[in-house]
Amino acid sequence: MSNDYLELTYHSIQCFANDGKLLINELNDLLAIALRDGVVDDDEKRVLNSIFDKLTEEELTQTMQDKIADIKEKHF
Repeated sequence: MSNDYLELTYHSIQCFANDGKLLINELNDLLAIALRDGVVDDDEKRVLNSIFDKLTEEELTQTMQDKIADIKEKHF
């Protein structure tokens, strides 16, 4: 059982704590953690969905929306 979801949670807190927002490069970094073992498992999906739910309208640029759609299509 992978504990990558714990690291994913920790890093997501750091991303939001930095400036209160999640940037596209930070999302890419979080995805890299989730994919480190080649699979986005259920715990990682739960954490990622929680992150997606916290995004504000300001953060949900078209680029961010496209990236989230791509992540969900490929890994959920």
